[in-house]
Amino acid sequence: MKRPRPVVAIDGPVSSGKSTAARGLARALGFVYLSTGAMYRAVAIKAREMKIDPDAPDLEQRVGAMLDSARIEFDGERIMLDGRDVSHQIGDPAIGDLASRLSTLAVVRGRMRDLQRAMGERGGVVMEGRDIGTAIFPDAEFKFFLDADVRVRARRRFAELAAKGVATTFDEVLAQLVERDRRDRERELAPLRRAEDAVLIDSTAMDAAQVVDVMKSRIDAANHAVKGLKRG
Repeated sequence: MKRPRPVVAIDGPVSSGKSTAARGLARALGFVYLSTGAMYRAVAIKAREMKIDPDAPDLEQRVGAMLDSARIEFDGERIMLDGRDVSHQIGDPAIGDLASRLSTLAVVRGRMRDLQRAMGERGGVVMEGRDIGTAIFPDAEFKFFLDADVRVRARRRFAELAAKGVATTFDEVLAQLVERDRRDRERELAPLRRAEDAVLIDSTAMDAAQVVDVMKSRIDAANHAVKGLKRG
């Protein structure tokens, strides 16, 4: 059954510009913006609050039990955990690292997959993450894969953290990104990869507005082509 409105899937590694561009595209299209990364970070926040050891031998069972009582949803662009706004916490590098580790668990990916599909089932959403076009919505009407040189991504991330007052160094941020990339690309479940039908956008030398323009132009051109076929 065809969705009333399309789904736009945007994938790519950390700090490739996905979040900013996805937000901008959603506003330009009048769609809802959904960050799946924020959802995984909400899981990490709850796990840390419950003092779950990520190295525990029964980690999967503990996290599964935790998720049975967790409520993760969006209020506009705010990520809500059990009814409270945790948007200000998801930028913590430690939360990002824990989220990356927990995202390799089958129980986490399964729960998030079901929740993300439910959120976007009627379309009209721009959803960004690591596996949207490959695992969550392989039938998305529009797919994009954003990437950039890893050192450029590290500079972006370092500037973002410095603006938030997080004490770190460029070399530390670069090492963390390289490790995150390895973990995301090599995990067994829904690894980070470009869908065959996704449009690749290299944002190394582009700002967010330029990326949004490229994506919106592609969508507009496809919509015009469909309208032309219908008139014909």
